[in-house]
Amino acid sequence: MSLLKDAATAAMKKAIEVAPDAWMPGGKPDPLIERRAGLVGASVSRVDGPLKVKGEARFAAEFPMDGLLYAALVYSTIAKGRVSTLDVAGAESAAGVALVMTHHNAPKMKPSPLFLTKEKAAGGDDLPVMQDDRVHWNGQPIALVLADSQEQADHAASLIRATYETEAATTSFDDAKAKGTKTGVFQGEPLHTEVGDAETALLAAPHRVDAIYTTPRYNHNPIELHAATLAWHGEELHVHDASQGVAHCAWTLAQIFDLDEKQVHVTSPFVGGGFGSKTLWRHQVLAAAASRLVGRPVRIMLSRAGVHRIVGGRTCTEQRVAIGAQADGRFDALIHTGTVAMTPHNNMPEPFILPARCVYNAGSFKLDVQTAEVDMLANTFMRAPGESVGTFALESAIDELAVALQMDPIALRLRNEPQKDPTTGTPFSSRHLTEAWQSGAERFGWRHRQPRPGVDRDGEWLVGMGCATATYPYYRMPGGAARITLSSAGRVHVQIAAHEMGMGTATAQTQITAERLGLTMADVTFSYGDSGFPGLVLAGGSQQTASIGKAVMLACEALIEGLLKLADRSSPLHGLKADDVEARDGALVSRQDPGRQQRFADLLAGAKREDLTVEASAPPPLEMQHWSMHSFGAMFCEVRVNAVTGEPRVSRFLGSFDCGRIINPKLASSQFRGGIVMGLGLALTEETQFDERNGRIMNPSLAEYHVPVHMDVPDIDVMWTDIADPHTPMGARGVGEIGITGVGAAVANAVFNACGRRVRDLPIRLDQLM
Repeated sequence: MSLLKDAATAAMKKAIEVAPDAWMPGGKPDPLIERRAGLVGASVSRVDGPLKVKGEARFAAEFPMDGLLYAALVYSTIAKGRVSTLDVAGAESAAGVALVMTHHNAPKMKPSPLFLTKEKAAGGDDLPVMQDDRVHWNGQPIALVLADSQEQADHAASLIRATYETEAATTSFDDAKAKGTKTGVFQGEPLHTEVGDAETALLAAPHRVDAIYTTPRYNHNPIELHAATLAWHGEELHVHDASQGVAHCAWTLAQIFDLDEKQVHVTSPFVGGGFGSKTLWRHQVLAAAASRLVGRPVRIMLSRAGVHRIVGGRTCTEQRVAIGAQADGRFDALIHTGTVAMTPHNNMPEPFILPARCVYNAGSFKLDVQTAEVDMLANTFMRAPGESVGTFALESAIDELAVALQMDPIALRLRNEPQKDPTTGTPFSSRHLTEAWQSGAERFGWRHRQPRPGVDRDGEWLVGMGCATATYPYYRMPGGAARITLSSAGRVHVQIAAHEMGMGTATAQTQITAERLGLTMADVTFSYGDSGFPGLVLAGGSQQTASIGKAVMLACEALIEGLLKLADRSSPLHGLKADDVEARDGALVSRQDPGRQQRFADLLAGAKREDLTVEASAPPPLEMQHWSMHSFGAMFCEVRVNAVTGEPRVSRFLGSFDCGRIINPKLASSQFRGGIVMGLGLALTEETQFDERNGRIMNPSLAEYHVPVHMDVPDIDVMWTDIADPHTPMGARGVGEIGITGVGAAVANAVFNACGRRVRDLPIRLDQLM
């Protein structure tokens, strides 16, 4: 472990030498980044916790409306073709039915703009919604029933009979690859990077590994089913949705129904889990169309099977990882290529090469994602798209190389630690992965690991340890904006079109606002989840806190500037500028002369104002043009494999993270642990069974699609460096998605260390280990 300690010492020395006036967005460092006392950095409980415990937090399917109708969908049973006949007579005559809507009577609607291809689009595909008889995937909605109760709607839907004219469909991944592939594009960038001649360098390397790794399809299964309660008021559409992007959904619905964006109002005060899936799908569009036809409010809540039919998930991948190395472990070549399945009607390849671009130094790189078109439900984002499955292949291959070199897996990773981004040459904004490895290895007891598989045994259980690097990029999307209103009572109300999916958005932003304005958290109200509020914010990519945090910080500054403008000649603050004062205990106080101070309420009273409202928008995220910005982590896993049955059990797990400054340790711990639990599902239990004969998902329920339960999850330990990134707002980077990355590889590597079986195909099953 001497290499590990030497590298950690060098990295710590480098961190100490960072200049205190390092470049910041806006040109100056944030004075609160290193302030340890205060609300930011404190383990504050969720402000919405009491509402949820008491059952008073209202979710999308819980809004009451007079005259409410309930919706049920009918899904296609073929992969491609057209609907020949639809017999709806039985449904229309069933008790309580108000409407049966098909392509014959649906109102005219425009196709949805593809997600991320337009500034505010939120749709999963760009196909017309119930505008013709065409069928594009097995599970596409072909009819909708509205009735006075959910039971009546479900019964009537079961009475609808459809016949089809089928067409040849591509439902086999192998067939799709045989027809040809093309380079994937993710967020406007081709998924292809080459540095040097990696294939030649691989062949020349004295040591190498070259293997294929596969991951299956994964489906979204948030606790809250996808739902919406909506109504038309004249030409205005009001939607209570379960959404990660209220502004995006409002804009997209406006495009579909040919409305002005201001005519669509979307709210989403609470979301019971999203992970990338709570965007705009067909159910909201169809419910709005049916509501318009019948002239009554509508509630639609998908069944669990319905979620699997029309809400996209993570696609399957086939990945090749090849590494050529010298005897001391230094990489000469790093190749990470492969193919994913994608539909012809959306653009969401699984970008599994992203970790290989930034984590390790190598003499040459070849990174490429090819897409093969399959007639299936559109893909979508799923927690850490790309990194979650990409780290499985990459980190498994590194473990295989460590075994071949008879080298400690952590030492091999540290041997290839880059000083700058290895594929772009851009300096890292902050990288303390070595410290995360050092502290994590010590806490986990890595020194007790047996290098040779099958040595550590506890009765009939073989015990092994594995590790992997975790990584996820720092994002701060444009569009962050915030409105702050200060009342004469000295209370502050913040409004922003942000989202609360359980990650603690309201809590963290209340902490930031209260500290910036020198108030208690009780003095701050944070409102969110409303498209009528400022901001174009998406809860995804671990970027919401940074995106809206910067806007909130600037709005706080604007409020202070506005208060100073109210300071007349009688005020002790008269003539002072914003940089001359700080907010403290509900007052503005001169930095140079603390005796010159005045309470917020008194400033308002002196100007005969009941309140003061300001708005601020965050500037473009220019920091990402100057630095390579990522969160990192070191993942440690202990597993037990039963020597008789082959059953694998994760007995211990530790995540050691480098994510900049932690805004709220209590919230961050929950995010880290939740990601790790989801990673255990990715590794051991989850798999969408896709019938390649007809494109049907065969296990659309939690009885057959297995997510981790309590018995599958051990105590999970988490820790972090808490070293502020000097180039981000508040010194923080994202924590929501990184927890799932590296978990699959850490589990698979631990399984190998336990029993000597190398698993390259997820999920890890008993038959692979017997």
